[in-house]
Amino acid sequence: MSKIESKAVALLSGGIDSPVAIHLLQDKLDILAVHFHQIPLTDEREREKVRELAKHLGIKKMYLISFAEILKILVEKCDHRYYFVLSKILMYKVAEKIAVKESADFLITGGNLAQVSSQTLPSMHAITSQIKMTILRPLLCFDKQEIIDIAREIGTFEISKGPEMCSLLGPKNPVTKARLHLVEKELLKLDVDKLIEISLSSENVEIVEIVEAK
Repeated sequence: MSKIESKAVALLSGGIDSPVAIHLLQDKLDILAVHFHQIPLTDEREREKVRELAKHLGIKKMYLISFAEILKILVEKCDHRYYFVLSKILMYKVAEKIAVKESADFLITGGNLAQVSSQTLPSMHAITSQIKMTILRPLLCFDKQEIIDIAREIGTFEISKGPEMCSLLGPKNPVTKARLHLVEKELLKLDVDKLIEISLSSENVEIVEIVEAK
């Protein structure tokens, strides 16, 4: 096997998709993970779940970011319909900072095309336009059953299944085709640089070194 020279930061949500995305690129990239948790809106089981996934996948280093307060600010200041698009932009921006610190060249997500929320092409375009680093989406054109089948095959499905935490503060009727100029208008309501700084402050970051890899 050729030597892996490039590094990537993967956004590990705890759902079904992101572990599969990581698995598909593990023989090509040196991957570390970042997870944005919503404790105290959720409980410790959220972090336990992603720790188990990271260990199963052989991820050796993971950043756990406390993000509940950032999401509350987003809800207070912005049009709630844009919650999922804006929260992804903020997460990607934080992940991008971590990637620079870790000398990584890429971000990895489990995003795939859908007809809802931040997974439509217009919404993906609006999100990607705010991020300088290349975002790899290995599952972009997979259908859900294909992803589930791979998750079962690699042993992550049973860990991942269950309610996802990303929608706790989300709207009932999110925007599905986010227009870039309207997303940028919403971002102007936030001090984005300050929110990134808060997210990466020592009290909001836990770095987990995972000794036992698969």
